[in-house]
Amino acid sequence: MSRPLAALPKAHLHLHFTGSARVDTIRDMAAKHRIRLPESLREGYPPRLSGGRDERGWFRFQRLYDAARHCVRDEEDMRRIVREAAIDDGAEGSRWLELQVDPTSYAPFVGGITPALEIVLDEAREVNAAAERTGAAQVGIIVAASRIRHPFDARTLARLAAQYAGDGPGDVVGFGLSNDERRGETREFGPAFAIAERAGLALVPHAGELLGPESVETTLSAIGPDRLGHGVRAVEDPRVLDLVAGTGVALEVCPGSNVAMGVYETADEVPLRRIVEAGIDVALGADDPLLFDSRLVDQYTLARNELGFSDTELADLARGSIRASRAPADIREQAFADIDAWLAS
Repeated sequence: MSRPLAALPKAHLHLHFTGSARVDTIRDMAAKHRIRLPESLREGYPPRLSGGRDERGWFRFQRLYDAARHCVRDEEDMRRIVREAAIDDGAEGSRWLELQVDPTSYAPFVGGITPALEIVLDEAREVNAAAERTGAAQVGIIVAASRIRHPFDARTLARLAAQYAGDGPGDVVGFGLSNDERRGETREFGPAFAIAERAGLALVPHAGELLGPESVETTLSAIGPDRLGHGVRAVEDPRVLDLVAGTGVALEVCPGSNVAMGVYETADEVPLRRIVEAGIDVALGADDPLLFDSRLVDQYTLARNELGFSDTELADLARGSIRASRAPADIREQAFADIDAWLAS
């Protein structure tokens, strides 16, 4: 009998703010604010997404994501998303969640980017204080800039993130760069990441999903990241894959997202095993469960059922997620011990 994957302790390092929401939550918010959702977030759920590697496919995905994000319009909505993300993750064995948010998206509704970030951080602290009672994952926050905005905007966000930098639950623990990889010049975002690095934040940009290994190599050179969001297409060039391994950069691999977005046609094409065999730490992530209808445990289930990972190998993936995280030492130590206990059970 296979061990239950929801009982396997793990860290979740690739989860976007609105994309983490339950579909019923977005529907509640839409009703509250009298917003009409697209049919694919109503009767047609889950939406059919494909072709993210071409411009039209990405546009369809982004338009749907923006429709959901448009429903998050006040402090109560933002707090609910943080709280439910932590509870849902905890139920799936996540001991530590790094939730990624661009406060610019919610600033118009709550008085600016600083209040938007403070709402998220305040609720994360509330969640963490109640975690023993609720079973929620402990939460750190990643502030993410968008590639479709000017690099000066990224510097503003990096300075804001630096003001709230810390190494514990409820703090800003990292700085990221998300949205369409084909937009913007990666090197122009280097100064923003330099600000974040001086503040001690983890550097966690996206690269190597919509674009190939050249995107990974450029990002390694321009930013010097601690982790890469996705990074799976590094396998297309053995030299770049070796470069990732040699720098010690971890990859946040999101198999369900890769298939849903059409990066790979089927789950068995996701190159997770090649990445692991290259000696690279991997943190499996759900990316945007709202749109992909695929949460954290589903990624481990896919690795087991579609890619043939044994329970010993799944435990190694879980350990890799903890190592790649900014979880405090006590959370790490307990998670490692409980992974060993899960494997021994």
